Amino acid sequence: MFYVAEALLLSKGLTFSKHSAVISAFGKEFAKTGLVPQQCHRYLVDAQEARNISDYQTVSHITEEATLQHISRAEELLAVAEHILKA
Repeated sequence: MFYVAEALLLSKGLTFSKHSAVISAFGKEFAKTGLVPQQCHRYLVDAQEARNISDYQTVSHITEEATLQHISRAEELLAVAEHILKA
C-alpha cells in the first residue's frame, strides 16, 4: 500500500523520504480532497502500524485474518490507484 501511495503522490510531482510523510501527504492530497475514499487513508495508516508491530516488536499478535484483511485492502487501494492513474 505504501508504494501505491507513493506512486499516486509521484503522479502529482510529490516525493517524500519518510513513511510518515508519505502517509500524511496521501491523506492530504487524496483522501481529504475526495480523490480516494477516506477509508483508503485509514487502510494505509493501519497497515503501517501492523508493519511496525511485526518488524519491531519481539512478539507480534498480527493474526492470519488481519493479514488477509490488509491484503484485501491493498488490492482495493491498488484498484483505486489504477483508476486514477489511467484518467
